[in-house]
Amino acid sequence: MTQVSADVVVVGGGGTGLAAAIAARSHGASVLLLEKNAKLGGSTAWSIGSITATGTPHQRRQGIEDSPDAHCEDMPLFAQGLAGRDNDPLRRILCEHVPETFAWLHSLGVRFYGPMPEPPHRVPRMHNVLPNSRSYIYHLERHARRIGVEIRCDTAARRLVRDAGRVVGVDTTSPAGPARMLASRGVVLAAGDFTSGAELKRRFISEQAAKVQGVNPTATGDGQTMALEVGARIVNGDLALGPEVRFVPPQREGLVRRLPPWPALAAFMAWSLDHMPPALLRPFVMSFVTTALAPSPALFEAGAVLVNRQGERFCDEQGEPALALPDQPDGQACILLDEKIAQKFSAWPNFVSTAPGVAYAYLADYRRNRKDVFHSAPTLAGLAERIGVPAAALEEAVRPQHAPGSNRPPRAALDQAPFYALGPVRSVFVHNEGGLAVDLEHRVLGPDDQPIRGLFAAGATGQGGLLLKGHGHHLAWAFTSGRRAGRIAAGATPRLPPGQPIPGAGSLS
Repeated sequence: MTQVSADVVVVGGGGTGLAAAIAARSHGASVLLLEKNAKLGGSTAWSIGSITATGTPHQRRQGIEDSPDAHCEDMPLFAQGLAGRDNDPLRRILCEHVPETFAWLHSLGVRFYGPMPEPPHRVPRMHNVLPNSRSYIYHLERHARRIGVEIRCDTAARRLVRDAGRVVGVDTTSPAGPARMLASRGVVLAAGDFTSGAELKRRFISEQAAKVQGVNPTATGDGQTMALEVGARIVNGDLALGPEVRFVPPQREGLVRRLPPWPALAAFMAWSLDHMPPALLRPFVMSFVTTALAPSPALFEAGAVLVNRQGERFCDEQGEPALALPDQPDGQACILLDEKIAQKFSAWPNFVSTAPGVAYAYLADYRRNRKDVFHSAPTLAGLAERIGVPAAALEEAVRPQHAPGSNRPPRAALDQAPFYALGPVRSVFVHNEGGLAVDLEHRVLGPDDQPIRGLFAAGATGQGGLLLKGHGHHLAWAFTSGRRAGRIAAGATPRLPPGQPIPGAGSLS
């Protein structure tokens, strides 16, 4: 077996892994970064791209006074009844260090617009990346290569290598064959979550959840799986955003996703968002907001119904439709509306979908921007032909009836022409909270909560019980924890919040 040696080996080429690799290299370590896909990106490249931070230049320009302490106080408000399961010391680290992370990203060329409000944050803190989330990968990859990080794509980590109880490397496979990547100082696991890992979802969430795909199909929990084999454990594995119903993405990416991440373009976009009339910007923004977002539950509360590929209503739309969808033909369905519902969802406050802090999309926006998922006809028979289902089944689906498996009162009939169908929609997990237990130095904890020597984890892989509800916290943790884990793995002294001692490892999870 081929052997390759470095001081630090990083598993995962998304935002977390790139941040860890850059930090380790910047502190004098030789670094080898492994990515199983053909190119870098991970879930970071799939994301909306927002980061929540305090004390930013963007806040100061708007006259917003804010602090890490206030941020740390507000974060648990998103968790509601789950706050008792949070990792308070890790939350403190995130809030104290994300301002520095934000400044670091900006220094590498990443540009943001905002901040945007998102209650229950007391002030606007959410910053949206420009022009899209690929900007992170573009700028971080360029910097990583410039400073000498060795990057190997198409290289999948299979298991951790140990010597006398210490993790000393990773066994991998690639088109070139198997290889052992040795790490003299440490291995950093930064391979994302397990939203597409059926076995881990089955173990920690449910059998039905295991049928639901993740937004990122390659987020299979590789880091968690390898660490479990050497005695680690997963915290909050049952918590996730999803499954939820989402529109299938367009076959061809929208304009916003295709824009190159050039700093000059990002600066022009920021200026445009501040100065151009909203009417001119709206078509541009809608090309993003109508891509693959979740339809509002208010559609179903107003009487819209879901039908499968056979035209049959198959679930209680106000129950758990996302769990019922995987059992339908092709795992897809359409949302049926009549004219009275369509009129209601044509103007504020009733929107079809939204990207928080960006815009709201109404029915006309889908007619204009997503012709592949917008269907209409003057009769139900005509609509059935448009979406390829039996007309008789559709007629049955829209009459007043109890939802399958529900004791709710019967829905009103969908009987006002013309008729509409939005879809197909599918069921997906967006992200999950199940990360490895870690201490405040991002060392993975093993039996008796003692650190596994030589093994670190960051981002979703090393979430450690930290709850990241609310937009912008997952990426904030990805970059912040990645930088800290890389620096510590390289042998630098960890930088804790002011006055925050490093407690014993056993008290950190």
